[in-house]
Amino acid sequence: MTKIRNKIEFDAASSRIEDLLLLVDNNNPASDNYLIELDLLSDLVAEYEEVYYPVNTPSLSDIIRLRMYEMNLTQLKLSELIGVSPSRVSEYLSGKAEPTLTAAREISRKLNIDANIILGV
Repeated sequence: MTKIRNKIEFDAASSRIEDLLLLVDNNNPASDNYLIELDLLSDLVAEYEEVYYPVNTPSLSDIIRLRMYEMNLTQLKLSELIGVSPSRVSEYLSGKAEPTLTAAREISRKLNIDANIILGV
Protein backbone atom coordinates (compact mmCIF):
# COMPACT_ATOMS: atom_id res chain seq x y z
CA MET A 1 0.00 0.00 0.00
CA THR A 2 1.45 3.36 -1.02
CA LYS A 3 -1.42 5.57 0.07
CA ILE A 4 -4.57 5.33 2.16
CA ARG A 5 -7.42 6.08 -0.21
CA ASN A 6 -10.52 6.07 1.99
CA LYS A 7 -11.93 5.88 5.50
CA ILE A 8 -12.15 2.08 5.43
CA GLU A 9 -8.43 1.76 4.70
CA PHE A 10 -7.70 4.44 7.29
CA ASP A 11 -9.65 2.57 9.97
CA ALA A 12 -7.95 -0.72 9.06
CA ALA A 13 -4.51 0.86 9.20
CA SER A 14 -5.30 2.56 12.51
CA SER A 15 -6.50 -0.73 13.96
CA ARG A 16 -3.36 -2.50 12.78
CA ILE A 17 -1.23 0.21 14.36
CA GLU A 18 -2.97 -0.43 17.68
CA ASP A 19 -2.17 -4.15 17.34
CA LEU A 20 1.46 -3.43 16.43
CA LEU A 21 1.94 -1.12 19.39
CA LEU A 22 1.40 -4.14 21.62
CA LEU A 23 4.18 -6.01 19.81
CA VAL A 24 6.78 -3.26 19.54
CA ASP A 25 8.80 -1.45 22.17
CA ASN A 26 12.14 0.34 22.41
CA ASN A 27 13.97 -3.00 22.52
CA ASN A 28 12.94 -4.11 19.04
CA PRO A 29 15.81 -3.94 16.57
CA ALA A 30 15.44 -1.63 13.56
CA SER A 31 15.21 -4.72 11.32
CA ASP A 32 12.17 -6.11 13.17
CA ASN A 33 9.27 -6.69 10.75
CA TYR A 34 6.67 -5.41 13.21
CA LEU A 35 8.64 -2.22 13.77
CA ILE A 36 9.04 -1.68 10.03
CA GLU A 37 5.33 -2.26 9.45
CA LEU A 38 4.44 0.10 12.29
CA ASP A 39 6.69 2.80 10.88
CA LEU A 40 5.25 2.49 7.38
CA LEU A 41 1.63 2.43 8.51
CA SER A 42 2.18 5.35 10.86
CA ASP A 43 3.51 7.45 7.97
CA LEU A 44 0.53 6.52 5.79
CA VAL A 45 -1.97 7.32 8.54
CA ALA A 46 -0.24 10.64 9.26
CA GLU A 47 -0.42 11.62 5.58
CA TYR A 48 -4.13 10.75 5.44
CA GLU A 49 -4.83 12.68 8.65
CA GLU A 50 -3.06 15.78 7.34
CA VAL A 51 -5.50 15.87 4.40
CA TYR A 52 -8.76 14.71 6.00
CA TYR A 53 -8.30 15.62 9.67
CA PRO A 54 -6.11 18.72 9.67
CA VAL A 55 -5.28 20.38 12.95
CA ASN A 56 -5.77 24.10 12.53
CA THR A 57 -3.57 26.60 14.28
CA PRO A 58 -5.46 27.98 17.27
CA SER A 59 -6.33 31.65 17.28
CA LEU A 60 -4.90 34.04 19.83
CA SER A 61 -8.29 34.18 21.55
CA ASP A 62 -8.30 30.35 21.79
CA ILE A 63 -4.85 30.40 23.38
CA ILE A 64 -5.78 33.13 25.85
CA ARG A 65 -9.01 31.31 26.76
CA LEU A 66 -7.06 28.09 27.39
CA ARG A 67 -4.56 29.88 29.60
CA MET A 68 -7.39 31.63 31.46
CA TYR A 69 -8.97 28.23 32.11
CA GLU A 70 -5.65 26.74 33.25
CA MET A 71 -5.00 29.68 35.58
CA ASN A 72 -8.63 29.93 36.73
CA LEU A 73 -8.90 33.54 35.56
CA THR A 74 -12.07 35.45 34.79
CA GLN A 75 -12.09 38.22 32.21
CA LEU A 76 -12.07 40.74 35.05
CA LYS A 77 -9.06 39.12 36.73
CA LEU A 78 -7.26 38.95 33.39
CA SER A 79 -7.94 42.62 32.71
CA GLU A 80 -6.46 43.53 36.10
CA LEU A 81 -3.48 41.25 35.53
CA ILE A 82 -2.51 42.72 32.15
CA GLY A 83 -3.62 46.29 32.86
CA VAL A 84 -6.42 46.77 30.34
CA SER A 85 -10.15 47.29 30.69
CA PRO A 86 -12.53 44.31 30.90
CA SER A 87 -14.15 45.44 27.65
CA ARG A 88 -10.73 45.35 25.93
CA VAL A 89 -10.23 41.76 27.14
CA SER A 90 -13.66 40.94 25.74
CA GLU A 91 -12.58 42.37 22.38
CA TYR A 92 -9.40 40.25 22.42
CA LEU A 93 -11.42 37.13 23.19
CA SER A 94 -14.02 37.82 20.51
CA GLY A 95 -11.35 38.59 17.92
CA LYS A 96 -12.62 42.14 17.43
CA ALA A 97 -9.31 43.67 18.53
CA GLU A 98 -5.65 42.72 18.65
CA PRO A 99 -3.59 43.56 21.72
CA THR A 100 -1.33 46.59 21.59
CA LEU A 101 2.38 45.91 21.89
CA THR A 102 2.26 46.80 25.57
CA ALA A 103 -0.74 44.54 26.21
CA ALA A 104 0.85 41.75 24.16
CA ARG A 105 3.99 42.00 26.27
CA GLU A 106 1.93 41.74 29.46
CA ILE A 107 -0.10 38.81 28.12
CA SER A 108 3.13 37.05 27.22
CA ARG A 109 4.71 37.67 30.62
CA LYS A 110 1.72 37.19 32.89
CA LEU A 111 0.13 34.25 31.06
CA ASN A 112 3.45 32.69 30.04
CA ILE A 113 2.54 32.60 26.35
CA ASP A 114 5.38 32.80 23.85
CA ALA A 115 5.59 36.30 22.37
CA ASN A 116 5.85 34.85 18.85
CA ILE A 117 2.43 33.28 19.28
CA ILE A 118 0.89 36.53 20.46
CA LEU A 119 2.50 38.51 17.64
CA GLY A 120 1.49 35.90 15.05
CA VAL A 121 5.07 35.17 14.02
